[in-house]
Amino acid sequence: MLDPRVTKLAELLCTHSCQLSGADSVLVHTFDIPEEVVAEVVRVAQSKGAKVAVRMESNLVRRQLLHGSSVDAVQLIAEVEKYEMERMTAYIALRGSENSTEHADVPGENMQIWTREYTIPVVFGVRVPKTKWVALRWPTPSFAQMAGMSTPAFEKFYFDVCTMDYAKMARAAQPLADLMSRTDRVRVIAPGTDFSMSIKDIGAVPCTGHRNIPDGECFTAPVRDSVNGVVQFNTVSLYQGTEFKDIRYVIKNGRIEEATAGANTEKLNQILDTDEGARYFGEFAIGFNPHVLHPMKDTLFDEKIAGSLHFTPGNAYDPPGGNGNKSAVHWDTVLIQRPDYGGGEIYFDDVLIRKDGLFVLPELLDLNPDRLS
Repeated sequence: MLDPRVTKLAELLCTHSCQLSGADSVLVHTFDIPEEVVAEVVRVAQSKGAKVAVRMESNLVRRQLLHGSSVDAVQLIAEVEKYEMERMTAYIALRGSENSTEHADVPGENMQIWTREYTIPVVFGVRVPKTKWVALRWPTPSFAQMAGMSTPAFEKFYFDVCTMDYAKMARAAQPLADLMSRTDRVRVIAPGTDFSMSIKDIGAVPCTGHRNIPDGECFTAPVRDSVNGVVQFNTVSLYQGTEFKDIRYVIKNGRIEEATAGANTEKLNQILDTDEGARYFGEFAIGFNPHVLHPMKDTLFDEKIAGSLHFTPGNAYDPPGGNGNKSAVHWDTVLIQRPDYGGGEIYFDDVLIRKDGLFVLPELLDLNPDRLS
């Protein structure tokens, strides 16, 4: 018997997130997802009148593609999938994995080929700017293990957080988006971190269940050359199949001039040297999902942690909220500022707006966990 929580999630994806109708053509793109779950998402999308196409993939197969990749081979894949994506008005991605580090042994140069020849034309060129898209992970035992939870407990957490009241979140987030859009100077302080930048005239976008599930952030981007200072991230970041710890950037006039990550410093710099834009920042965002409190080495969850922010080397989204930076890299890296992670402050135009993970301005109090949950 199908878990009714799957149907509830599928309804959220097809209605709140993608707002499917008879005018839509939607691609359901999955990695290692149970067939009955894929079938239910397809059924719900069809019930809204949408035309549905399906692409079911495997992380193990993708690993082999990446290992044996060449520029010509990746360009062929990109040509086919770009053609497919250009015919869609909506995109739903469900990503599972029995092994979160399945791609850890793919050579860095092969990953650079993939991001340059596939990610830029297909993802950043078509899917992100031209479709109604939503992406989410799937609660596998491997995912539960990363979260330090039993599989049943993690499944309950997963469905609770993924199907929360996003309409309430949207109302609470709008004042933050308005404030960010009016702000010029930003300063961020935390242990090992002190950087400043301008976000003047960039704009801001509240994210409340329309692009990522779970959701709960408001993003903007720095004026490209305005960032100066040091940022020391206090969460482990899993990127391209490798875990990076103690990531630290020294930033001058917007560019990452020094980058370290312990034993993976060389690999970190290899990623940042993918192209010119990878050493500049394309996103700055504040996270506030009240149910996500601790990192689990998964960006879609970690970047929404209550009391967190993420700062993103690489590609920017289109305006509003984007600064024009272009790159094959888009690496959301998370800094938590709650007291149990060392605390910290965020200032907008010299006014304290959040301290130790809690908003302090009256118009932002509804984003704090005690109210938003």
